[in-house]
Amino acid sequence: MSLAVASPVRIGRLSIGALGILALALGTLQSVVEPALPQLQRELGVGPSEGALIGNTLLITGAVITPVAGKLGDRYGGKRVLVWLMAVVSAGGLLAGVAPNLPVLLLGQILQGVMVGALPLSFILVRKNLPARASQVAIGVVMALFTGGGMVGTLIAGPLSEKLSWHWMFALPTIAIIATTLVLTRLMPHDPPIASDDRIDWPGVVLLSGALLAFMIGLVRVTGDGLPPLAVVALTLLVAALATAWVVVERRAASPMVDLRMLAKPAMWHSCLLTLVVTTSFGMVAFLLPQMFAISADGYGFGLSTTDIGLFLLPGAIAGAVSDSVGGVVAGRFGLRAVLVGGAVVTAATTIALASLHTAAWQLVLAKALTAIAAGVAGTALLTRAAAAVDTGDTGIATSLLVVTRVIGVALGSQVGGAILDSGADSKTGLPTESAFVTGFVTAGLVAALSLLIVRITKIRSTKIRSTKNGAQA
Repeated sequence: MSLAVASPVRIGRLSIGALGILALALGTLQSVVEPALPQLQRELGVGPSEGALIGNTLLITGAVITPVAGKLGDRYGGKRVLVWLMAVVSAGGLLAGVAPNLPVLLLGQILQGVMVGALPLSFILVRKNLPARASQVAIGVVMALFTGGGMVGTLIAGPLSEKLSWHWMFALPTIAIIATTLVLTRLMPHDPPIASDDRIDWPGVVLLSGALLAFMIGLVRVTGDGLPPLAVVALTLLVAALATAWVVVERRAASPMVDLRMLAKPAMWHSCLLTLVVTTSFGMVAFLLPQMFAISADGYGFGLSTTDIGLFLLPGAIAGAVSDSVGGVVAGRFGLRAVLVGGAVVTAATTIALASLHTAAWQLVLAKALTAIAAGVAGTALLTRAAAAVDTGDTGIATSLLVVTRVIGVALGSQVGGAILDSGADSKTGLPTESAFVTGFVTAGLVAALSLLIVRITKIRSTKIRSTKNGAQA
């Protein structure tokens, strides 16, 4: 039975403005942790591995909620689900704003992670309530403001945490989210749900979340506490069991969270594997640089405050935002193989050079910008390739699979970086030694160089990305 499709209802600029401000506040809340991570570690009395969990728990929640957010919006209405998610995000932000210790802060970060689902829901609302051309402009505004929020968060984390306390860098954006959500509730018209027989894959969501969290926490415990062999074996078996159960559920689900059968396409599993490698390397760099900025200047570090770290990280954030937006264009001009090889060479050369050249702050700033550009262009090019390699109706599934892989890669990289610093900590001070950073930079370079081998083995062609009539890659 076909349902009549209602014509779009023109919504006012105030509604679009509210969506944009919400995206700005969400981007800010998501990004305040990176420059403030060394300060959080000091004030919470935790090491780099546990500190990496603060950002990673948010990423993990985002990875598992993104594939189901759109389905929830279609089934129950985009506005209703967006308000639900913002209630969860607000609870997480307020919890982080009063957190007395690491476990409470991690719980707040887990709840905040559902913010990633706000973007597809915002797009649903815009497309349902605006004509096609106007909706494209509105989507661009929302995305731009979300990216801008990331830069705002990088800049305000220091002043808020140093002048007030680190709790305020979570609380202030959360207050803005609550206020904007209340405005949206009044201004945005309700969108009718779409009848569907597809079930939400909640078992898949739970199993993937459990597997990722168990892996991250297990890595912290192994590197930080020196667990006995039996405990290491038990953790390994737990992660393997959860991951295996997730694969079984996804293969049998009528409407899986991630359609693993799509990985049978060479273009898909090639893209996923390369995305994982590229983002793992970048995740290591993104974690290691703020840590080195914060190390006392009496040794090999710079002793920078959270405010200064945010300023030094800003060029890299801008470079990453720009490269994310042009990756598909660059791949279309020069070819996917050239983009991947170039990105791998730039990242490997930059990180290996950092192993010996890290005595000036500009060297770290330049390294962050170069690796962000390489990862952004390569990641977007692989996303474009995956979208072009499947039928039009499968574009959402394919891109969500790449997005999940991308998030997992960044989280894995930062957690490995934290583990390397923890394992190389000085026994007297408890701080990472310079050799630990050198090991981390070299490891990131070797991981980036691994993508060169993958490109060669998978025989990715040098032809440019373009779409044919059936949507496959040429």
